[in-house]
Amino acid sequence: MTDDQVLDITALGAQGDGIAVVDGARLYVPFALPGERVRRPEGEGLLDIVSAPSPDRVAPACRHFGVCGGCAAQHMSDALYAAWKRDQVVAAFAQRGLEPDIAPLVRVAPGTRRRAVLTAKVRDGRALLGFHRQRSHDLVDVQECPVLLPAIVDKLPALRALCAGLPQGEARVTVLATRAGLDVAIEGVRAPAGAAMARLVSLALEGGVARLTLAGAPLVERAVPTLPVGGVETAVPPGVFVQAVEEAERALVQRVVDATEGARRVADLFCGVGTFALPLAAGARVLAVDSHAPAIAALRAAAQRRQGLKPIETKVRDLFREPLSSLELKAFDAVVFDPPRAGAVAQARQLAQSKVPVLVAVSCDAGTLARDVRLLVDGGYAIESVTPIDQFLYAPHVEIVAVLRRTR
Repeated sequence: MTDDQVLDITALGAQGDGIAVVDGARLYVPFALPGERVRRPEGEGLLDIVSAPSPDRVAPACRHFGVCGGCAAQHMSDALYAAWKRDQVVAAFAQRGLEPDIAPLVRVAPGTRRRAVLTAKVRDGRALLGFHRQRSHDLVDVQECPVLLPAIVDKLPALRALCAGLPQGEARVTVLATRAGLDVAIEGVRAPAGAAMARLVSLALEGGVARLTLAGAPLVERAVPTLPVGGVETAVPPGVFVQAVEEAERALVQRVVDATEGARRVADLFCGVGTFALPLAAGARVLAVDSHAPAIAALRAAAQRRQGLKPIETKVRDLFREPLSSLELKAFDAVVFDPPRAGAVAQARQLAQSKVPVLVAVSCDAGTLARDVRLLVDGGYAIESVTPIDQFLYAPHVEIVAVLRRTR
């Protein structure tokens, strides 16, 4: 495409790019909207809109938008944004030959994300902290974020100062806002020694973080970080996976509990710290399975502190390599599974061969969810509902909960 080629944008892509069709080929233009005529810029130049801007174009909520790779859709109107998110789920299922009724997008408020994975780049005793640039390995030193909880945003200067005490290089910084304060887990760099280690500990204490771990080793713990899980204050292990937004977690839990109502025995696969297992145990015996031993230990400890729960049996097991077999699944009235983004194809194959009456699949990836649901439908399950939940505000990702019931 030459620099002066003008493109007519006709649709939105899965990553939020505008789509133009030229000579039968699709071209993707970042930040362009349907109905606009644009000239695609070189590098990071501003989008040149030749026509009038789309009526669905709005002012971004953040000064970093368009450069920072954390968000893709702050320039969309509310109606266009909600339709774009839902359409991703519709398209993913359609690619697998499935046409269920997809519910409207369940919304969450800005400024509510409690867990973020940031990148720190340290050089000469100074640190950049934020997200990578759009389509680049360069780092945007984030000063604000309309997605994250204020408790995290307010601490960005302190976190940046803390990261400056790390050895030179690039590190992954997982930050979780808990009842006790920020839980910070750093991976990807070696632990400093001597005076540098003492300085890092001092910076963590000055920054007021509740806990700091480096490469899995605890350096500072001013207070035990806890989150409410199923009505129980749960001590969370460093860097553990939890649902990113508490409001989205409540929406997921409600749909899981409703779908499994009346079940006497439920298996919660890829259970983590018990997001679903603990609420489910209010009415059913639960088998909770996950490969992460610290998460299982946290779930077990939380269950012991909650009165009135039915028994929760826990197992540490790699469900990718050793899924529950169709024979093992015979004991359950319902199964809930919430795997990582890669999905759970091996477990889905076993579920498809089982006679479990109700399945609830939770996923943050529409493509792998649709693939796994296709296996279940081919095995005799019918899709009862599919609900997208906007846990990842302004990003292309969407959380989804699908309910299936056996028909044959």
